[in-house]
Amino acid sequence: MERISPHQFLTLGAAVLMGTTFLPIASLVTGAGGRDGWMSVLPGFAVGIPYGLMILSLVEQYPQQNLLQISEILFGKWIGKSLGFLYILITGYLGGLLLGQVGDIYQASIMSLTPLGVFYIGGILLVFFLIKAGIEVLARFSEVIFPIIVVALLLNIGLSIPRIEQGELLPILSEGIKPILWGAFKVTPFVMTYMLFLVGAIAFLPSGKEELSQLKKGVWRTIFLVGSLDTLVVLMQILVFGPFETVRMVYGLLVLGKMVDVSRTVAGVESLFMGVWLGAAVMKICSLFFAAIWGLETVFGWKGLKWNLAMAVIFLGIAFRFVRGPSLILEIGLVDDYLTLPFISIWIPILWGVSRWKKGAGVRRMGTQSGGKG
Repeated sequence: MERISPHQFLTLGAAVLMGTTFLPIASLVTGAGGRDGWMSVLPGFAVGIPYGLMILSLVEQYPQQNLLQISEILFGKWIGKSLGFLYILITGYLGGLLLGQVGDIYQASIMSLTPLGVFYIGGILLVFFLIKAGIEVLARFSEVIFPIIVVALLLNIGLSIPRIEQGELLPILSEGIKPILWGAFKVTPFVMTYMLFLVGAIAFLPSGKEELSQLKKGVWRTIFLVGSLDTLVVLMQILVFGPFETVRMVYGLLVLGKMVDVSRTVAGVESLFMGVWLGAAVMKICSLFFAAIWGLETVFGWKGLKWNLAMAVIFLGIAFRFVRGPSLILEIGLVDDYLTLPFISIWIPILWGVSRWKKGAGVRRMGTQSGGKG
């Protein structure tokens, strides 16, 4: 069976969590928290830490099993399969929407005359190639692409420093803490999407005590690293555009790239940045594609090339259904807020709690039997 090392777990998790978050996050948190919205990013991401630790705590007790299989063990066959069916619907639908976002952004930014179908088919071919190669190859790919994403983000932010407008962050906390908390709530669905991937990926993680300790540290580091990068992205956009313009521009980071001008020799780096963003988007879509086919295999026993092809067709169908920006962005937000967030935030704690309860009950039963024999 394929295995992911703790280092690959960190880079793969960071690439999946980063995904496409750095494009819409500034508009989201600034709309909720105003000029203090940048303070919402890290608290919102930090919500994912206890969820990640709860998921990893099940690895030692149920090695080489994903959370869908563990749910069938703890909740029974029908409840477990119902959860699995809902999991397939969410991951498949969200993955198709993100594939649609690839075409929408590329056509709107740098290749306006290219048909959307070219972007959709090209994107799904890249995803399908990585899926066919396996999760180990995806993990190795993340070790290459994630550092490039980080460098590109820092470069874009650094080159935008000369355009900072003084005073855009003042006054700090002018509206109190409540808007910051609301902004953190708007960020939380991004982390819950990462948990959707982790639900299935734990079957490929090592279960030794030393490795588990490294994996748990990896969750902390992943969330802190991505949260810090996204905080810088939000902060720079507020400093350059101001809070009102930041809310209005859904993909403000691409606008920053168009504004870059270094000594009249380096200008308009958004085209280069779009190539890096494609790698990040492919990682995110791959994670949801993997999650969907893991669900098919666990719930229905369907696995193999034909089911992978069927899922690719479903992704394409969803992408073609939402062809323009406003409706697509609205639909992604609805899925994040009303499907992914409540599903993960309820399922994982209950599953973890039942697991702990049954483990404790088993220990007490064994203790009682030992006492009786004594």
